[in-house]
Amino acid sequence: MAQIFHRSFNVIAKLSIVGAVVVLAILTTVLAAIDRSSYVTRVNVPREQPVPFSHRHHVGQLGIDCRYCHTTAEESRFAGLPPVETCMTCHSQIHKDAAMLEPVRESWRTGKPLQWVRVHDLPEFVYFDHSIHVNKGVGCVTCHGQVDEMPLMWAVNTLRMEWCLQCHRQPERYLRPREEVFNLHWKPTGDQLALGRKLIKEYHIPKERLTDCSVCHR
Repeated sequence: MAQIFHRSFNVIAKLSIVGAVVVLAILTTVLAAIDRSSYVTRVNVPREQPVPFSHRHHVGQLGIDCRYCHTTAEESRFAGLPPVETCMTCHSQIHKDAAMLEPVRESWRTGKPLQWVRVHDLPEFVYFDHSIHVNKGVGCVTCHGQVDEMPLMWAVNTLRMEWCLQCHRQPERYLRPREEVFNLHWKPTGDQLALGRKLIKEYHIPKERLTDCSVCHR
């Protein structure tokens, strides 16, 4: 029987398969890079807010403790956003006529809450409890970064599962004494791993269960 296709088609077929594999690999790499980029994760991208609240000014310069505004971080799933009454405690006297604070004053007058844009927003299928992490010795800066240096708030971590698992697999690398949780500049004076192992026992952290699916997905 006569040959239907020329022998060159064998080469073309092989090149096509190799080319398809290369293109698929390149496409996968590009899509993975885009998925991890700040365009998607919003890491290091300041969020526009109804009022340009500066953590650098309030925390870094004035020394206001995290708990003054985030009052439920130690006892609730949510750290909480401050009501406008908290803002007006100071701003009824300080910068009380500043134009940028008009949304705060309007909220105070009308009783309508400010619509803050969430910077750290987990999917609904993820269970996260602030109080557990705070009371087990996870510092604010571990997840939120140096907020005292941020003129506007941005995320410094993706909050994706792979990032969370870094800590859940090796919590001893990240734990600190409870009294230092809100200290944004705390550094261990000795061996962090030795301290972490000590705190795991002291705070009764079930390390062997931290990677169970049910811990975060309920």
